[in-house]
Amino acid sequence: MVWIGSIGVAALVLCWIPQSVETIRSGRCTVNLAFLLLSAIGSICLALYAVSLGDPVFSVLNVITTSGAALNIYYKLFPRTGSS
Repeated sequence: MVWIGSIGVAALVLCWIPQSVETIRSGRCTVNLAFLLLSAIGSICLALYAVSLGDPVFSVLNVITTSGAALNIYYKLFPRTGSS
């Protein structure tokens, strides 16, 4: 059953890639801030829970999704100014 979890991890990580690439290229994030904050809080909590259970699949997933949310939150709060 680990392979099902691995497919889920891949799908969720891959969904953050296009948004993060777009955010980095444009220097700003157009995603709703409340969504980003709730996503980051949820991922952090789930990462801590998964680590406490010793579950590497969900630990990795939630660390990566937290990183994606954090990147987008950064550019939402501190958009790049000037030409991009």
